[in-house]
Amino acid sequence: MNNTSSSNTAASAAPAGRALITPRQLTLALVAALALAWGFLPEFTVSVLSNIGLYALVAAGLVMLTGVGGMTSFGQAAFVGMGAYATAWICTSPTAAAWMGGAVNPALLPWAGLLLGLVFTFALAWALGAVTLKLQGHYLPLCTIAWGLSLYYLLGNMDFLGGQTGITGVPPLVVAGYSLATPRALGVVIWAVLLLALWAMHNLLDSREGRAIRALKGGRLMAESMGVDTARHRVKLFVLAALLAAVSGWLYAHLQRFVNPTPFNLSIGIELLFMAVGRGAGHLWGAVLGAALITLLKEKLQDVLPSLLGSSGNFEVIVFGLLMLFVLQRFADGLWPTLARIAGRWVRPHAAAATDAARPAAPPVQLAHRDLPARGEVLLQATKVSKRFGGLVANNDISMTLKAGEIHALIGPNGAGKSTFFNMVSGVDDPSSGEVRLAGQPMTAKPSRVFAALGLGRTFQHVRLLGARSVAENVALGAHLRARRGWLAAMLRLDRAEEAALMAEARRQIERCGLGAHADTPAASLSLGQQRVVEIARALAGQPSVLLLDEPAAGLRHLEKRALSVLLSQLRAEGLGILVVEHDMEFVMNLADRITVLEFGTVIATGTPAEVQANPRVLEAYLGGADDELLGDAR
Repeated sequence: MNNTSSSNTAASAAPAGRALITPRQLTLALVAALALAWGFLPEFTVSVLSNIGLYALVAAGLVMLTGVGGMTSFGQAAFVGMGAYATAWICTSPTAAAWMGGAVNPALLPWAGLLLGLVFTFALAWALGAVTLKLQGHYLPLCTIAWGLSLYYLLGNMDFLGGQTGITGVPPLVVAGYSLATPRALGVVIWAVLLLALWAMHNLLDSREGRAIRALKGGRLMAESMGVDTARHRVKLFVLAALLAAVSGWLYAHLQRFVNPTPFNLSIGIELLFMAVGRGAGHLWGAVLGAALITLLKEKLQDVLPSLLGSSGNFEVIVFGLLMLFVLQRFADGLWPTLARIAGRWVRPHAAAATDAARPAAPPVQLAHRDLPARGEVLLQATKVSKRFGGLVANNDISMTLKAGEIHALIGPNGAGKSTFFNMVSGVDDPSSGEVRLAGQPMTAKPSRVFAALGLGRTFQHVRLLGARSVAENVALGAHLRARRGWLAAMLRLDRAEEAALMAEARRQIERCGLGAHADTPAASLSLGQQRVVEIARALAGQPSVLLLDEPAAGLRHLEKRALSVLLSQLRAEGLGILVVEHDMEFVMNLADRITVLEFGTVIATGTPAEVQANPRVLEAYLGGADDELLGDAR
């Protein structure tokens, strides 16, 4: 988390006279030190470092997939095998040579192998992801084990790929006439590719699309309501991790000059996942740390364990299993966050504002703009909407409308069906019967992101935020549909002007909602009431014409409720249609233009606050006759 207050805290906590550097400066220093020492390192050390780079490339993809996206995969080693076998086959097979008819220079065959591996991996990963990623819970990792094993045995039982014997005679890479036949030469390429991949993925996470990716882990309902196509993003993330694995396999084949199925089995897939998760899921540099620790530990254990136990075998697998249990128990977030906390005495987080100020000003970008409809126009309409769960009728023939420039409150006792109705008019659930129309369009069977695209913004009864991210980043997620730059532009930092516009809009909405002092604060550190206000700011960042608020005043103090009431009144004056579910009767009665009252999923009253307060059925069913005086006080 990059914020000025944390930077100042770190600086003040440092011992007097101790120099502090930024993470970027430290990274550049370590890369420069490795580059300077590379030519003087022993051959064995260079070989180990090259293997670490190959493992880290796969683990970085798993950090994105598992640590950030929340999808566990045990089958990444199979994608490494696809990249390795593709280049080995095209470089050595007479059949491949006959297909190309000698049109390709032998020195270019490895690059043709890279292209073939990426194409096949992309196609297979997209197909597997489209099927596999629909699964939830433990079914997803079990399915990745299944296809990982299938691909492993497929590679080992195809005669044209050499069967279990494999393929020998893989040629070295040649760049500009220079042969990269040794680990010392090819290792430079491996680490260059790794660093480039880490840079690109860091850029991706620091973008509009990166916020959408972060929302996949435990926040898919929220992300869909912000307009994110979560299914597509999950598949794209799966394909990205697979392509990184294929590139690692391509480099591996030309480093070893030999390919067989053994390095691509399930146990290697588990090791790769351990590298990503055990060393700090969600932290890209944790992949490098994990690859280094596992590789070095494996090298050492293979020498030490046989001498201790008096026999040879894969005893290191047992040690890795026990080690994983220990790490996950004692370091739930992985080792990288722990290392980062220790290094915080010397490394200060760079201030985002200062970094942005140092960059040259980008041309201004205009975010997508929506004109609000005319006051009094029907924005949201539910006609005889019912929802049944088996024999339980949660909503029964509910009809209501929401107009531009009004606040419509939905009230009722617990279990009255308010949340179910809210979900149906926001695209989370489909009604069993009846129709919901938004902006004049029928919305049957359409997902939440389509509702968002038509101008519906919402909050949630149980707050849904990216707790570890700043308030500004959370609010910027709400403006996802107002920008268009995709993954490639983000990776290459071609989206900076658009990103600046998104963050400026986020900060404007945060100021508007009275949380300007907390813009760079992690959302999880705020009080529950403040988090609800963050949700409102996030919804407003999407520039909605319809705003659905689920218990927005819950957890707010008196002055905060008053400020919220003023804000909602301003939004009503601007022409927004606002539907509110709320239990605070004083708040509702003093704010709403119309009120609909539910009891057991059925509408029992609709009208102005005065009409509802005078309705005997409401007094009897909702508040009880003894609360007449309370209602009178709220008038």
